[in-house]
Amino acid sequence: MPVQALHQLPPGFLWGTATAAHQVEGDNVNDWSRWEQQGGGHVFGDHQAGRACEWWAGRYEEDFDRALGMHNNALRFSIEWSRIEPQIDQWDHAALDRYREMLKALLARGLQPMVTLHHFSNPLWLADRGGWQWEEAPARFEKYVRHIVGALGDLCTLWCTINEPIVLAAQGYSLGRWPPGVKSRRALTEVVANLIRGHAAAYHAIKAMQPGSSVGYATHQVGFEAAPPRLINGFAQRFMHNSFNRVFEFALRDGILRAVGSRNIHIPQAKNALDWVGLQYYQEFRVNFDLRTPSTFFLNPTKPTDMLVGPGQWGGIYPEALFDQIKAMHKLFGKPIYITECGVPDRADILRPNYLVKSVRAVWKAANFNFPVRGFFFWSLLDNFEWAEGYDPRFSFGLYETDFTTQKRTARRSAALYGEICANNGLSADMVARYTPELSAELFPGEAAVDGVRIAARPVIS
Repeated sequence: MPVQALHQLPPGFLWGTATAAHQVEGDNVNDWSRWEQQGGGHVFGDHQAGRACEWWAGRYEEDFDRALGMHNNALRFSIEWSRIEPQIDQWDHAALDRYREMLKALLARGLQPMVTLHHFSNPLWLADRGGWQWEEAPARFEKYVRHIVGALGDLCTLWCTINEPIVLAAQGYSLGRWPPGVKSRRALTEVVANLIRGHAAAYHAIKAMQPGSSVGYATHQVGFEAAPPRLINGFAQRFMHNSFNRVFEFALRDGILRAVGSRNIHIPQAKNALDWVGLQYYQEFRVNFDLRTPSTFFLNPTKPTDMLVGPGQWGGIYPEALFDQIKAMHKLFGKPIYITECGVPDRADILRPNYLVKSVRAVWKAANFNFPVRGFFFWSLLDNFEWAEGYDPRFSFGLYETDFTTQKRTARRSAALYGEICANNGLSADMVARYTPELSAELFPGEAAVDGVRIAARPVIS
């Protein structure tokens, strides 16, 4: 049998999926659970996370087995601050023990844990003091992080401090769509500054306690294109890109927060406070000026018209752009890069195989340019509570479908595809021919494989 064409990733590459505590654990008590209980349209259908995927009740083990069954060698999950410190300076050791059990279960399966220390949700006592707007929030976060590393550091060395800090700040303190529902430029600036301080404090604390650890954070990067007329809207596009995609990144590179509408804020302890960067990429938007949107500085991102788009407010779906995002992160930091999230809302699993193949191809391409990509964590292992989208079936991201009434998991076809990718540490012509034959000629030009036999690809006629 001929040797299969294979887009292979480097040895030691991490293949996994990503999850978050509030989205899968169930029965959390935090600022998000209170936000959900208030109703009034905060969440789609006034849904509440409730039981979620019942990880806290023990179902995490069967889902870890599903990850192992897909030949994953890593898994990203988060720790819920409100469980560890339910009241200020009161520490729940039973909760810490439960997370130890999770980490041991991962290691027993040969799955390397990447632990996220903050993934959007906050303890109620922190929220009641202003959340990340409270001047003591960075120090409180550092204290929590020290407890985690002290208790769990023997089981984990790969830490992600904060997930998508700019998304947290923008949704909660500018757009008002997430808790605490604030719309204030001043609050937005204060929160971003404190998130930077919090990340830096956590980074230095972990490195002091665990010098051999590897510490980064996860940034959400959006593709922004100027809408016509581009001469005018090009400025809007650059402004949106710099204020959303770069403000946190520049602060970590230079130690300076370049805040919109206020003086620069110097945070020298943040400079170079990372060992790696977690890249999260999902969607594309067009940007134009709009006098009706002062909350977004009169900038209006809209859905593109030249590509597939997602449901609701979801933007354009263009997985090939992951290569450009990797290139940009490498130029910014020159640090190792993990794809800590990427995925597509697709309950029917029609788009996901194509999206997955193109995303992996983009990562392989980046590796061939010697960009230091170290791992790929697909969002998500299973359908879960999707924040403001709740349990809206249109926002089903899982490789496994979840029936939230029975808690039954059902593998989607993409789970089998991802399992083959992980098992082979790359993408083969045969996989593409079987799962996404429409991509064969594009990704493996000149030949494709069907049932293990090479055939000539059809020429592309333009």
